[in-house]
Amino acid sequence: MDVRRLFDLSGKVALVTGGSRGLGLQMAEALAGMGARVAISARRSDELEEARNRLEALGGEALALTADLARPEAIPGVVEGVLGRWGGIDILVNNAGCNWVAPAEEYPDEGWRKVMALNLDATFFLCREVGRRAMIPRRAGKIINVASIAGLAGNPPEIEMYSIAYNASKGAVVNFTRALAAEWGRYNINVNAIAPGFFPSKMTRATLGRIGAQVLRATPLGRLGGEDDLKGVVVFLASEASRHLSGQILVVDGGAAAA
Repeated sequence: MDVRRLFDLSGKVALVTGGSRGLGLQMAEALAGMGARVAISARRSDELEEARNRLEALGGEALALTADLARPEAIPGVVEGVLGRWGGIDILVNNAGCNWVAPAEEYPDEGWRKVMALNLDATFFLCREVGRRAMIPRRAGKIINVASIAGLAGNPPEIEMYSIAYNASKGAVVNFTRALAAEWGRYNINVNAIAPGFFPSKMTRATLGRIGAQVLRATPLGRLGGEDDLKGVVVFLASEASRHLSGQILVVDGGAAAA
């Protein structure tokens, strides 16, 4: 097969959660740019509509679905919205996430539950819903979970980050990805994860304001993630180019984890 066809997503349907801004929108734009029809979900309808317009400006079809995925009862409606519009879901990108910063000994119950509900529970519930309603019946699918380098280790002691729930949730996403890949390979469903390092975003703004210089010193490439740095990765994992790859965690962090 011509290598360009391996990356072609024409006619595919993708659902990207947390797709109205930041890394989610970057990945949604990449999928749309390669020909996919892209549904994005987020809580704020105004940001969603702006993002949908950006996606349609790339020449494809886009769908905006307002939902709070931390509420499990919202998830079937999101999946139904995509199936009702396009009849299937070929690609699921579980990107929606949040953080709550506090020292472990003072971490509030509310913060722990909020982070786990969105970062971990929603990932499972969406995979389950999309799997049984769209991918398993067709014996095909690409699931891409967004983990983090924070899920691969604890925080360096010299950097005061206090993100115990975030690290724990993303570590769970890492092994959830491996476990689901092992279980659903029989259905020809590829399950992989992306583990980004630091990318400037609304969620990381405060942290980078405190420790940005330290992060750069610890990164071999000497830069933060940029507006295009996840695009090639998500297209690879969503396309036939990665058809023999499953259960893997692709780290995109400028070399920080390797160092």
